[in-house]
Amino acid sequence: MDLQFTLDFLSDLAKHNKKEWMDENKKRYLQAKEEVIELISEVIKKTAAFHPGVAEIDPKKTLFRINRDVRFSKNKDPYKTNFGASITSGGRKSGNPGFYLHIMPENNFAGGGLYQPPSDVLQKIRQEIDYNGKELRSIIEEKKFSDTYSEPYSEDKLKTAPKGYPKDHEHIDLLQLKHFIYMRKYSDKEVTSNDFTTRVVESYRTLNPYLQFLSRALD
Repeated sequence: MDLQFTLDFLSDLAKHNKKEWMDENKKRYLQAKEEVIELISEVIKKTAAFHPGVAEIDPKKTLFRINRDVRFSKNKDPYKTNFGASITSGGRKSGNPGFYLHIMPENNFAGGGLYQPPSDVLQKIRQEIDYNGKELRSIIEEKKFSDTYSEPYSEDKLKTAPKGYPKDHEHIDLLQLKHFIYMRKYSDKEVTSNDFTTRVVESYRTLNPYLQFLSRALD
């Protein structure tokens, strides 16, 4: 596995984000993609030991398309400059809580949870927080968890209490979230190190109780 090759390719793609360049460098793209698939394959095998639902996932199907949807964007660059993968029980389109991996020069990260859940799912999660917020806090405030992950992804966070909950709710900060995601960043040096797979899997192991909490909310 040569993730330095992948990072170098993505760096060049960022400088030459045109279809003509991609066509000329298709072999490089395919090799860079294969390096990431090899990484994902190893991660899945080791993650399945504590999260069995990912065991049968095809590593190739975890990847998001590198082509950008530019129809409603001012940025007309045709390609993403990263490889993103959703390692999720039931597949990345299942709507289940899952793990995520992002490879991009100087912006690598791994973690997971639920991004932008639909309103009915959001209500279920908030209800679970309302009923069992102390349990959730024990998960995210556990030392290894807090040492691995910082604050949850808080984009679009409500400024007040969601409908049906008091403003002074003891878990108001968690109820205000619209996404339930934790991510850990990795340097390019870490990504190209021999133990990067182990680092990612250990971060997933730490996150797993959080995913289990979210999954229970959806049952």
